[in-house]
Amino acid sequence: MLKIAITGASGRMGRMLIDATLNAKDMQLAAALAPEGDSCIGEDAGQGIGRQTHVLVSSDLSNASNCDVLIDFTRPAGTLRHLEFCRANKIAMVIGTTGFASNEVALIGEAAKDIPIVFAPNMSVGVNVTLKLVEIAAKLLSDYDCEIVEMHHRHKVDAPSGTALEMGRRVAYARGQNFEDVALLSREGHTGEREQPTIGFASLRGGDVVGDHTVIFANTGERIEISHKSGSRAGYANGSLAAARFLSTKNSGLYSMSDVLGLQ
Repeated sequence: MLKIAITGASGRMGRMLIDATLNAKDMQLAAALAPEGDSCIGEDAGQGIGRQTHVLVSSDLSNASNCDVLIDFTRPAGTLRHLEFCRANKIAMVIGTTGFASNEVALIGEAAKDIPIVFAPNMSVGVNVTLKLVEIAAKLLSDYDCEIVEMHHRHKVDAPSGTALEMGRRVAYARGQNFEDVALLSREGHTGEREQPTIGFASLRGGDVVGDHTVIFANTGERIEISHKSGSRAGYANGSLAAARFLSTKNSGLYSMSDVLGLQ
């Protein structure tokens, strides 16, 4: 029985992860964590989903010290604090947080020398299959213009989304390009004609959109679009639990959802 700790327990993703863990026959919810001062501190972790878990939400990381895997969908500063704790206590991590700076990504890589980590911009099985399709298409359509459009709810704080950026990286990799050299993250004003080769991005925010992503390959007379649309966070939660199971067989190392799903 895998003992699972979930951070951001009062958030939408946290509640979804708690529900999924409770439904998993091979997992036990062992700790639910939230930032100090959160109104849910001291409540049963299942209160927000109408279930009783007998696990109280806490801001004390030491409550997770006996866990096998910590699943983190918070923000970079919080994730890095959790990373330090997990590294010190030999706890595996599933990291779905996005918006890291390059030096912060490097810290995750360093920690993976001591503990196993699945670090992915999107835990959804469907999204990761889509990423593979994008990679294949980018190689076959190497001379097509590529644009990536994503839309998320009004509360998302980073743009472009981590998933959109990963889509762009897959396109660049398939074409033998350096992503940083070809990524065009925004446009405004008199931009002139489209520069080649570039990968353009557009970010939309509004309502309660969980996450929509479309990669467009355009050429004279035709356009190919590869899309993934999330109707709920259930796919992210189920993918996170698959990642936790994968980590239970590892001692250290940095892994992606492609590793988890065998999509290499």
